[in-house]
Amino acid sequence: MRSRWLGGTARCAWVFFGAGLLFGALPAHAQDTPPIDPEWDDIAIDPDAPLDPLPGIDVEWPDLPGEEPEEATVAPEPDAPGEPAPDEEVALEEEFAEEEFAPLADFTGGRHYRLEIEGLDPALSEELRPSFDALSTLEQGDGEATNAAQVDRRARADAEILSELMRSRGYYAAIVTPEVRARPDGLLVILVAEPGPLYRFETVELPGLAEAGAREASELRLLYGIEEGDAVVAEKVIAGREALVEALGRRGYATAEVGEQQVVIDHESDSARLVQPVTPGPVGHFGAIRVTGEPPFPSRHVGHIARFEEGQRYDSELVSDLRRALIRTGLVSDVTVDPVPVDGGETVDVEVTLAPAPYRTIAGEIGYGTGEGFRLEASWQHRNFFNPEGAVTLRGVAGTQEQLVAAELRRSNWKMRDRTLLAQVIAGSIDRDAYRSRYVGIGAGIERLSNFLWQKPWTWSLESELIATKERDRFDEAGLLFERSFFIAAVPASLRYDGTDDLLDPQKGFRLGGRISPELSVELASFSLGGETVEAGARETYLKAQIDASAYHPVGENTVIAGRVRLGTIVGAEFANIAPSRRHYAGGGGSVRGYGYQRLGPRDALNDPLGGRSLVEFSLEARVRFGNFGVVPFIDGGRLSRDVWPGTDDWQFGVGIGARYYSSFGPIRIDIGTPINRQEGDSRIAVVVSLGQAF
Repeated sequence: MRSRWLGGTARCAWVFFGAGLLFGALPAHAQDTPPIDPEWDDIAIDPDAPLDPLPGIDVEWPDLPGEEPEEATVAPEPDAPGEPAPDEEVALEEEFAEEEFAPLADFTGGRHYRLEIEGLDPALSEELRPSFDALSTLEQGDGEATNAAQVDRRARADAEILSELMRSRGYYAAIVTPEVRARPDGLLVILVAEPGPLYRFETVELPGLAEAGAREASELRLLYGIEEGDAVVAEKVIAGREALVEALGRRGYATAEVGEQQVVIDHESDSARLVQPVTPGPVGHFGAIRVTGEPPFPSRHVGHIARFEEGQRYDSELVSDLRRALIRTGLVSDVTVDPVPVDGGETVDVEVTLAPAPYRTIAGEIGYGTGEGFRLEASWQHRNFFNPEGAVTLRGVAGTQEQLVAAELRRSNWKMRDRTLLAQVIAGSIDRDAYRSRYVGIGAGIERLSNFLWQKPWTWSLESELIATKERDRFDEAGLLFERSFFIAAVPASLRYDGTDDLLDPQKGFRLGGRISPELSVELASFSLGGETVEAGARETYLKAQIDASAYHPVGENTVIAGRVRLGTIVGAEFANIAPSRRHYAGGGGSVRGYGYQRLGPRDALNDPLGGRSLVEFSLEARVRFGNFGVVPFIDGGRLSRDVWPGTDDWQFGVGIGARYYSSFGPIRIDIGTPINRQEGDSRIAVVVSLGQAF
């Protein structure tokens, strides 16, 4: 016996209802009242008697409010060979109150039930159970029903669901028999499954694929992923067609047509035949980019954003990439990117239709840190002030320890994709335990950074800075305050590799990055000594460098072990001649947790941190996740020194535990830490709240 299945499996339920068919549809003479048979005169009519079932209509009457519960046709457990003997029933009393089965008519009120599936081997049961649980009416009922009849109907519906799931996995002769057994403490529902043989593909044909050439056809057939002898699994057949469509598009076949699969099941041989028609068409190459609609920038800028050039072999993924990149600009509200084959498909133009989005944004942020106090930030941005993608941002910060005003120009996709040109003017004030600074500065640079849409493996930046700053410092031996002015020119550069699987919540992989900053510092100092004002000056040239590395390794399904190290040094200048704001510092939520912000390392006579010329840090934590929540025990350590190399003595450690909430846009973390070797002035507890993991 053969049956045909086209384009996957589907299940259709047909329900017919009839009303008003006994009258009105009959001929006129059939509606006349027939003569009364004398034999009917003596028959008493019981108005409460149920109607006989109508022939040909098998639809059950629904349970209506107020009616008595329908009794399901479920017989008591038969006393037949193969049933548990009395001594075997005693062994089951720990699981059930009684093993005797009672008629359902003896039950009143609600019905409690339990579901079991028998007849499936463990591997198939594990494969099917998640899908079955999601579709099962019995599972959704959570063990409660209005009456036994409702349990019986659910059991028959679930039997059909399980049958369909087994057929979708290649068991086309599967049979599932529902059994509902009554017990004094509830109902036991058993779905007895007979999977039958696993059907396999006898032949797999892709007619038309040879038109792509022998080598191309061979590679495409491998990507199709279905071979003779494979099980007839509906999901794999559908996935194979999708993989073939994607592969043809990525290899230049812009006009390729992939027909619907034809799967013919042969029940006599427990096998199937798969036919997947394919028409590859010619290999296409990119043509012109045509921009229509209301574009917020010139057409040539779309060409800068695209990762393909005219004449390059067509790739459907590059078309999708262009659409995502245009959305990422934030300047368009609607984007349509369509390939348009010309010359019979040998050339593929790309038609881009754009609609503009609002350009201006006002944003605000408020936060608090145990070492930094309150911080309020507000900004105004025009994202297309200088067309194309020239964003101007005005920003202000008012906080307990920081005040700032800044104007920034950022031109995205400058001359090429993912390259950003930036310039900034800034003025501000910082008042921390480590130092106090009043500064103005200008800077410019270019960079290539990651974002949430594209996590790039390699990123870099090259900048230049000119800073004038007046800073408070202190002789650590005497605690004498004095102020110095610094004029600093710096050329910082960074390079970073990111091989992790997620920007905010990595589960595996590693990151490695380095930053160097050659700096020229001119110092002017004045302080009182013996009633006289003493002025001094110095010029220093030095190199500031830092290396960061982190790694992530999954342990089981819900735990990730994460670790990081950081090394930093300043070479070429004495400690006292380096502006306090340019030194290395450690401690806080992104450093050694448990200690306050910048509280690690040497301190002056008033117990304020001095910073250092070198530092070393490490962190180790276990990220254990439970659904949308998680806990993170951690240990951090670090050392800060006024020497060029940090050495191995006087390490400071912090331990603690964190909580995580995994939102749709990334984990929100709360870390609570405490210092192990606490020094005078250190708090016993430090709390950090932020978006993303600590590293």
